[in-house]
Amino acid sequence: MRSHLLAHLLSLLLAAGRDVTGKKVDRKPNFVLMMVDDLGIGDVGCYGNDTIRTPNIDRLASEGVKLTQHIAAAPLCTPSRAAFMTGRYALRSGLGSTGRVQVLLFLGGSGGLPPSETTFAKRLQQQGYTTSLVGKWHLGVNCEHRGDHCHHPNQHGFSYFYGLPFTLFNDCVPGQGSEILADLQHALQNLTMLLGVGLFTLVCVRVCGLFEVSLWLFVALFFLSILATAVWYMPFKLLPTWNCIIMRNQEVIEQPMTVETLPQRLLGEAQNFIKRNVDNPFLLFFSLAHVHTPLFKTPAFAGKSRHGRYGDNLEEVDWMIGKITETVDSLGLANNTLMYFTSDHGGHLEGADSIIGQKGGWNGIYKGGKAMGGWEGGIRVPGIFRWPGRLAAGRVVDEPTSLMDLYPTLKYLAKDTQPDRQSDGYNLMPLLEGKVERSEHEFMFHYCGIYLNAVRWHPPGSDSVFKVHFFTPNFTPPGAGGCYDTKVCLCHGEHVTHHSPPLLYDLFHDPSESRPLKPDTEPRYAEILEQTAKAVERHRITLTNKQASDDTYSHPNADAPSVQSQMTWDKILWRPLLQPCCGTFPFCGCKEDTTHI
Repeated sequence: MRSHLLAHLLSLLLAAGRDVTGKKVDRKPNFVLMMVDDLGIGDVGCYGNDTIRTPNIDRLASEGVKLTQHIAAAPLCTPSRAAFMTGRYALRSGLGSTGRVQVLLFLGGSGGLPPSETTFAKRLQQQGYTTSLVGKWHLGVNCEHRGDHCHHPNQHGFSYFYGLPFTLFNDCVPGQGSEILADLQHALQNLTMLLGVGLFTLVCVRVCGLFEVSLWLFVALFFLSILATAVWYMPFKLLPTWNCIIMRNQEVIEQPMTVETLPQRLLGEAQNFIKRNVDNPFLLFFSLAHVHTPLFKTPAFAGKSRHGRYGDNLEEVDWMIGKITETVDSLGLANNTLMYFTSDHGGHLEGADSIIGQKGGWNGIYKGGKAMGGWEGGIRVPGIFRWPGRLAAGRVVDEPTSLMDLYPTLKYLAKDTQPDRQSDGYNLMPLLEGKVERSEHEFMFHYCGIYLNAVRWHPPGSDSVFKVHFFTPNFTPPGAGGCYDTKVCLCHGEHVTHHSPPLLYDLFHDPSESRPLKPDTEPRYAEILEQTAKAVERHRITLTNKQASDDTYSHPNADAPSVQSQMTWDKILWRPLLQPCCGTFPFCGCKEDTTHI
């Protein structure tokens, strides 16, 4: 009798794990996306680095799929992240630049990811997912007034946001210098000093009675000096207050932020989000502040690596990735969670000084780096997927893939079949699962701002990956491997060299882009140029050259969609009425309670 009751209870328990139809409950997968800032592909052990310790990242690769030709849509933060979020080249969102300013510079500017855009987070949110962004955003906050939050992560599909609406940059740490329009800062400062000296001189002349000076001249010069001081001092000298802030959802909770404890806080928020959503399908985008400068000095990692402070920071990143993986595994979520690791673009080669040494990443055998247009070192990044039970461990994919592929891949896995707009990415699951051997990316287009810089072609039935460069950045000083005079390369005017005919490389045989092909060395030379020219024309058909307004792109050689540019000066520069603030503007200031950390 007792054994009969036990058998009956066992059958009830088994039935509880199934729905009323008798079928096993099919729960949607979770997604944990982890992106490092400015990480070079050569910095990671599983991509060939044998001197920096990255065991946790390497473990993800050994337990999952490693992509060796994973390409960012742009070599800089703002356009690359816009493309990643939307699955579309950044110029479709108005986030391609035309001049010297290639990323958003102020939280108090009005530029950002347009409200009309759709992110993968918004699509998943519509499919019942709980979504979170922890870390860096750098795609704008407000449009017309403080608090409208039109560009904010909450408006782009993230149910929960904790982190940096801007980015970590040198101005956030005293003594690290300024990297926001430094030449303009100096010009305004010199103008202010000149006006001050002029005013003081006139006062002395009048007091000494050397000659008569109009009172109106005093008043005009005085107010001009005040205006010049305000234009220089308010936006630039108070940058740590304006840009270096932490928000929880739409509330500023720390201004300016304490950088030293930022890594622990971001990690804790990411882990807690996972724990809160064990029973619900979730998307976590963990967007690390590392390894962008200024580099952290966390005591537990300081001086532990063989590559100075940069190596210390990278080993801290690896530890954080390990903690996120440990959280997923310990909660029994591994077999139902797709984990993804990448960087927004290549390492910053010009980042170095005499005290710290090299502060930017290493891009391995690939030429160029961050902000260097279409050179491979600035756009080829790590790409690792882990999903036990779904993706074969240790698989390596050498086919061209893109960060923009995450958008359609997540849509597919979330069973989102609703109509969508023009996309530039492809679902990666057939490639990751080994169901197909070829990438759907026959052509890829590499932009430097809004200018089409290069095109890669992976011909059907061939191992070759040809890349055509229409122009390349001018490295300075001459003979250097980067733009050391300006710290980042630019995409226009005298800063680039146009090539006619274009430079042509075969990345399969020459991944470091060191041996340009010629008609006498490449039998398919003419065909390659012809096929890429046709591909460019087909690509341009998907764009609209009609100018929407005076604020849209107007360069004759640019690929200009009919979307308002978010990178014009009037949208980039600081406006007091748009500045996020805790407290009463301009007396902004608050600190997060971190006693629980």
